[in-house]
Amino acid sequence: MSHDFPAVEELNHLPEYERRELIEDLVVKEFRNALFMTDHEEFALDVGFFDLGLTSLRLSEVKLSLERKLGREISTAALFGHPTAGQLIDHLCA
Repeated sequence: MSHDFPAVEELNHLPEYERRELIEDLVVKEFRNALFMTDHEEFALDVGFFDLGLTSLRLSEVKLSLERKLGREISTAALFGHPTAGQLIDHLCA
C-alpha cells in the first residue's frame, strides 16, 4: 500500500478498477493506523469495525480522515449501514 493518494479531481478521472484499488488501499491504511496494526498484519475486510476492536471515537477519527483525503462527506448512517471495511469500500466506490 505504497500509493501516494491522488487529488480528488484526479481520482475521479481514473478508470474504475484503479480508483477502487486506491480507495481500498486508503481505507485499509486508515483502519490499520486506527488499530495500531503494521502493514504485515492481515486486515480482514469482512469483519465489523467494532469486532476489529475499534471504538466509536476511533471510528469517528477514521471517518474524518477519509473525508479529508477523499474530499467528500461520509454520513454516519452510511458508516453504520456499511459496518465492514469491504462494505464501506463498496459504498465509496459506488
